[in-house]
Amino acid sequence: MDATVEELLAVLPTGRVLTDPDLLAVHRRDEGDLCAAGTPLAVVRPRDTAEVAATVRVAAAHGVPVVPQGARTGLAGAANAVDGSLVVSLTGLDRIIEIDPAEHIAVVQPGVVNAELHRAAEAHGLAYPPDPGSWESSTIGGNVSTNAGGMCCVKYGVTGEYVLGLEIVLADGEILRCGRRTVKGVAGYDLTRLFVGAEGTLGIITEITLRLRPAAGELRTLVALFPTVTAACDAVAAVTAAGHVPSMLELLDRTHLKAIEAYRPMGLPDTAGAMLLIGTDTGADAGLAAIADHCRAAGAAELYTAEDAAQAEALTAARRLAHPAMEHLAARAFPSGRGGLVVDDVAVPRTRIADFMTAVEEISARHGVLVAVVGHAGDGNLHPVIVVDRADPAGLERGRWVFDDIMRLGLALGGTCTGEHGVGTLKRDWLARELGPVGMRVNRALKAALDPAGILNPGKVIAPDRAADRRTAATGPPRTPRRTDATRTVNP
Repeated sequence: MDATVEELLAVLPTGRVLTDPDLLAVHRRDEGDLCAAGTPLAVVRPRDTAEVAATVRVAAAHGVPVVPQGARTGLAGAANAVDGSLVVSLTGLDRIIEIDPAEHIAVVQPGVVNAELHRAAEAHGLAYPPDPGSWESSTIGGNVSTNAGGMCCVKYGVTGEYVLGLEIVLADGEILRCGRRTVKGVAGYDLTRLFVGAEGTLGIITEITLRLRPAAGELRTLVALFPTVTAACDAVAAVTAAGHVPSMLELLDRTHLKAIEAYRPMGLPDTAGAMLLIGTDTGADAGLAAIADHCRAAGAAELYTAEDAAQAEALTAARRLAHPAMEHLAARAFPSGRGGLVVDDVAVPRTRIADFMTAVEEISARHGVLVAVVGHAGDGNLHPVIVVDRADPAGLERGRWVFDDIMRLGLALGGTCTGEHGVGTLKRDWLARELGPVGMRVNRALKAALDPAGILNPGKVIAPDRAADRRTAATGPPRTPRRTDATRTVNP
């Protein structure tokens, strides 16, 4: 038996350490295609912070990589195992510890499912706004680690804007508490924000203090159908320029409309060039009527307003089906039955959305690869979905070319390589281009300060320092294990 596993079995309660090959295979990866994944040494399923800390201390003593995982719904490879690692599955830390209606805060463990927190807050007349598309399965810990967003971000912002404090297990097994429970607080460096979006590369989150809001008014929704995607983008620009702040402003292209209707028929108009799904939760119709006027002026062919809350929720649910519907389309698109999706996540200035959409269509045509687009148009965060055949190496290569062209396009338009899905391994080279040499030097310095041995989720977010690798070749290896990519550890 491996010495690391033997020590873990000695310090953790029975049943916490899993080595069955089938279970290891299940925990190899998240839902991101084109992302390398290795085979872990073991999967550890702790039930509290102390057990996480004990696991990390053992891993640090043996120089073994540690990969934190939640529900594995991510799309960028951030939760993918590396060969010989310990996967720490945090789904067992699933308690809502506290909801304080007077202070409008919740304290939760990382394994709490997003939708469960929504419902628990609603019982107190409160709301937890961030609502990623996978909210019925994704966990709060994963949401914090990737700084996840959702459909409400146009009005309420992303996960990080609701994180007040964290409990974190550091790379040496020490436990750090940072942040606050108060409405205001500026003491010291903002360590809480440092760990939000770090994807487990700086520490393992074991408890989260979140800000809640008073519950919003009844959701009212408007569906606007456009003959072209460009016309829909013009409507988005007009709505935002006029100062309207809807609680939801979603864009679906024709391919997504057809895919959703084929996956779960509900009468969606799949012949339109594009659809905007627009929501307001202020309880007044005036704002929605003004937004409808902007849609008409931009060329909307048809407009529908939900008659009641149930119909509004049904339309929102249809939008949440976009990803599974495209998975269904991909599975049927290739004889191999191994169709897959590469889901991009680019945010561009809202005034450049039309330019982005037009250029994506050109990229798709040039490479002969189907690319559909859905996204949170209200904040410029769009998701080009690249359909690939996993069984065809040439097709996968074309998918990579499309992905790179789209990433290049997003940065050229003044955008960013990720708006809510995180970097993982899928985008780490593009993050390096976005941040530049100085930005990367600072990020690497932070990583080295908090994780000098490089054992926490190695190979994710921060691209390997090629110059440092060349220096190592000339001067000899470092004194501690060093990660060089997402699937291989070099042990000096």
